[in-house]
Amino acid sequence: MDIATFAAGCFWGVEEAFRQVQGVTATAVGYAGGTVDDPSYEQVCGGDTGHAEVVRVEYDPAEVEYDRLLEIFWSVHDPTQNDRQGPDIGSQYRSAIFYHSPEQEAAARASKTSLEDSGRCRGPIVTEIAPAGPFHRAEEYHQQYLLKNGRAACPSSMRRP
Repeated sequence: MDIATFAAGCFWGVEEAFRQVQGVTATAVGYAGGTVDDPSYEQVCGGDTGHAEVVRVEYDPAEVEYDRLLEIFWSVHDPTQNDRQGPDIGSQYRSAIFYHSPEQEAAARASKTSLEDSGRCRGPIVTEIAPAGPFHRAEEYHQQYLLKNGRAACPSSMRRP
């Protein structure tokens, strides 16, 4: 199995999108890209840890290619929004691809360039592409949140705990 890590705003909906993909064997939501060891949700939401809300995707590369995961990543959020997605504002909601290998880095950069060149975005893409550092698993009530709560997607007006 391989691992991919993506930040695309609120991790609840992003996790659900990846859970639906054939070849994805597991998902977990958590925090990455920051400077605090084992941060809590409250600390990350405070915006002082440098972490982004992320989804860690475990996948079988024989069933789903990393490029397909990148396509899903680009489709589930607006990569032109800086430090926000919809009603969620702050650096913890930034767009980022945290790569785990040189091959993932090259694929991420190529897919970003391809999207920029396509003209499909109405502004510059602000997605960060950075090496994957430590992944800190979020509290259990965040894991598969939408599934546990009988929701198909995050309503834009839904307030988070």
